[in-house]
Amino acid sequence: MKNMNDKINILYVDDEENNLISFKANFRIRYNVYTAISGQLALELLASTPISVIITDQRMPEMTGVAFLEKVCELYPDTIRILLTGYSDISAVIEAVNKGKIFHYLNKPWNEEELDETIQRAYQIYSDKQETIEQCEKLEVSNEQLEFLLRQKLLS
Repeated sequence: MKNMNDKINILYVDDEENNLISFKANFRIRYNVYTAISGQLALELLASTPISVIITDQRMPEMTGVAFLEKVCELYPDTIRILLTGYSDISAVIEAVNKGKIFHYLNKPWNEEELDETIQRAYQIYSDKQETIEQCEKLEVSNEQLEFLLRQKLLS
Protein backbone atom coordinates (compact mmCIF):
# COMPACT_ATOMS: atom_id res chain seq x y z
CA MET A 1 0.00 0.00 0.00
CA LYS A 2 1.22 3.51 -0.85
CA ASN A 3 2.46 5.74 1.93
CA MET A 4 0.46 8.98 2.15
CA ASN A 5 3.71 10.94 1.67
CA ASP A 6 4.51 9.15 -1.59
CA LYS A 7 3.71 11.10 -4.72
CA ILE A 8 1.40 9.67 -7.36
CA ASN A 9 3.06 8.73 -10.68
CA ILE A 10 1.28 10.58 -13.48
CA LEU A 11 1.96 10.43 -17.21
CA TYR A 12 0.94 13.36 -19.42
CA VAL A 13 1.00 12.75 -23.19
CA ASP A 14 0.76 15.64 -25.66
CA ASP A 15 2.40 16.38 -29.01
CA GLU A 16 2.84 20.05 -28.07
CA GLU A 17 6.01 20.53 -26.04
CA ASN A 18 4.74 23.77 -24.46
CA ASN A 19 1.78 21.86 -22.98
CA LEU A 20 4.15 19.23 -21.53
CA ILE A 21 6.30 21.95 -19.95
CA SER A 22 3.24 23.78 -18.60
CA PHE A 23 1.73 20.60 -17.13
CA LYS A 24 5.00 19.65 -15.45
CA ALA A 25 5.45 23.17 -14.04
CA ASN A 26 1.92 23.14 -12.58
CA PHE A 27 1.90 19.65 -11.10
CA ARG A 28 5.51 18.57 -10.35
CA ILE A 29 5.31 19.62 -6.69
CA ARG A 30 2.22 17.48 -5.99
CA TYR A 31 2.97 14.51 -8.26
CA ASN A 32 5.78 12.57 -9.93
CA VAL A 33 5.12 13.85 -13.42
CA TYR A 34 6.29 11.94 -16.47
CA THR A 35 5.71 13.34 -19.94
CA ALA A 36 5.80 11.95 -23.46
CA ILE A 37 5.49 13.79 -26.76
CA SER A 38 3.82 10.82 -28.51
CA GLY A 39 1.78 7.75 -27.78
CA GLN A 40 4.66 5.51 -28.84
CA LEU A 41 7.13 7.18 -26.45
CA ALA A 42 4.50 6.96 -23.70
CA LEU A 43 4.11 3.20 -24.27
CA GLU A 44 7.89 2.80 -24.04
CA LEU A 45 7.90 4.72 -20.74
CA LEU A 46 5.00 2.62 -19.39
CA ALA A 47 7.01 -0.56 -20.03
CA SER A 48 9.56 0.52 -17.42
CA THR A 49 7.68 2.86 -15.06
CA PRO A 50 4.62 2.12 -12.94
CA ILE A 51 2.02 4.81 -13.62
CA SER A 52 -1.27 5.28 -11.74
CA VAL A 53 -2.95 7.99 -13.82
CA ILE A 54 -2.52 8.81 -17.54
CA ILE A 55 -3.70 12.07 -19.08
CA THR A 56 -3.51 12.34 -22.86
CA ASP A 57 -4.40 14.79 -25.57
CA GLN A 58 -6.71 13.41 -28.27
CA ARG A 59 -5.35 15.11 -31.38
CA MET A 60 -1.81 13.87 -31.97
CA PRO A 61 -0.07 12.78 -35.18
CA GLU A 62 0.63 9.06 -35.73
CA MET A 63 -1.48 7.87 -32.77
CA THR A 64 -4.59 9.61 -31.42
CA GLY A 65 -5.26 9.77 -27.71
CA VAL A 66 -8.06 7.21 -28.11
CA ALA A 67 -5.76 4.78 -29.98
CA PHE A 68 -3.12 5.25 -27.29
CA LEU A 69 -5.61 4.69 -24.45
CA GLU A 70 -6.97 1.61 -26.21
CA LYS A 71 -3.46 0.09 -26.13
CA VAL A 72 -2.96 1.19 -22.53
CA CYS A 73 -6.26 -0.45 -21.62
CA GLU A 74 -5.03 -3.78 -23.04
CA LEU A 75 -1.52 -3.61 -21.55
CA TYR A 76 -2.12 -1.77 -18.25
CA PRO A 77 -5.82 -2.17 -17.43
CA ASP A 78 -5.51 -0.88 -13.85
CA THR A 79 -4.15 2.50 -14.92
CA ILE A 80 -6.77 5.25 -14.73
CA ARG A 81 -7.16 7.11 -18.03
CA ILE A 82 -8.15 10.75 -18.67
CA LEU A 83 -8.66 12.30 -22.12
CA LEU A 84 -8.02 15.99 -22.89
CA THR A 85 -8.97 17.63 -26.14
CA GLY A 86 -9.19 21.18 -27.38
CA TYR A 87 -11.92 20.26 -29.82
CA SER A 88 -15.60 19.64 -29.19
CA ASP A 89 -15.34 16.28 -30.90
CA ILE A 90 -18.13 14.23 -29.34
CA SER A 91 -17.35 11.19 -31.51
CA ALA A 92 -13.79 11.12 -30.10
CA VAL A 93 -15.18 11.26 -26.57
CA ILE A 94 -17.63 8.42 -27.26
CA GLU A 95 -14.83 6.38 -28.85
CA ALA A 96 -12.59 7.10 -25.85
CA VAL A 97 -15.25 5.92 -23.42
CA ASN A 98 -15.99 2.77 -25.41
CA LYS A 99 -12.51 1.76 -26.59
CA GLY A 100 -10.11 3.44 -24.19
CA LYS A 101 -12.40 3.03 -21.19
CA ILE A 102 -11.54 6.50 -19.94
CA PHE A 103 -12.32 7.62 -16.42
CA HIS A 104 -12.90 11.25 -17.34
CA TYR A 105 -12.89 13.72 -20.24
CA LEU A 106 -11.76 17.36 -19.94
CA ASN A 107 -11.57 20.22 -22.40
CA LYS A 108 -8.35 22.00 -23.28
CA PRO A 109 -7.12 24.40 -22.17
CA TRP A 110 -7.42 22.64 -18.83
CA ASN A 111 -8.29 24.35 -15.58
CA GLU A 112 -5.59 23.49 -13.00
CA GLU A 113 -8.01 23.08 -10.08
CA GLU A 114 -10.48 20.93 -12.06
CA LEU A 115 -7.67 18.76 -13.45
CA ASP A 116 -6.12 18.36 -10.00
CA GLU A 117 -9.48 17.28 -8.51
CA THR A 118 -9.92 14.81 -11.39
CA ILE A 119 -6.43 13.39 -10.78
CA GLN A 120 -7.21 12.98 -7.06
CA ARG A 121 -10.49 11.16 -7.80
CA ALA A 122 -8.78 9.00 -10.41
CA TYR A 123 -6.02 8.05 -8.00
CA GLN A 124 -8.55 7.18 -5.28
CA ILE A 125 -10.18 4.70 -7.68
CA TYR A 126 -6.77 3.30 -8.64
CA SER A 127 -5.76 2.98 -4.99
CA ASP A 128 -9.04 1.31 -4.00
CA LYS A 129 -8.67 -1.17 -6.86
CA GLN A 130 -5.08 -2.00 -5.83
CA GLU A 131 -6.19 -2.49 -2.22
CA THR A 132 -8.98 -4.85 -3.35
CA ILE A 133 -6.47 -6.87 -5.41
CA GLU A 134 -4.16 -7.07 -2.38
CA GLN A 135 -6.99 -8.22 -0.11
CA CYS A 136 -8.09 -10.87 -2.63
CA GLU A 137 -4.53 -12.22 -2.81
CA LYS A 138 -4.35 -12.45 1.00
CA LEU A 139 -7.73 -14.17 1.06
CA GLU A 140 -6.54 -16.68 -1.54
CA VAL A 141 -3.51 -17.57 0.58
CA SER A 142 -5.70 -17.95 3.69
CA ASN A 143 -8.11 -20.21 1.78
CA GLU A 144 -5.24 -22.38 0.55
CA GLN A 145 -3.93 -22.69 4.11
CA LEU A 146 -7.38 -23.61 5.43
CA GLU A 147 -7.85 -26.21 2.69
CA PHE A 148 -4.48 -27.71 3.55
CA LEU A 149 -5.35 -27.88 7.26
CA LEU A 150 -8.73 -29.41 6.46
CA ARG A 151 -7.11 -32.10 4.26
CA GLN A 152 -4.59 -32.83 7.05
CA LYS A 153 -7.43 -33.19 9.57
CA LEU A 154 -9.42 -35.48 7.23
CA LEU A 155 -6.37 -37.70 6.65
CA SER A 156 -5.65 -38.22 10.34
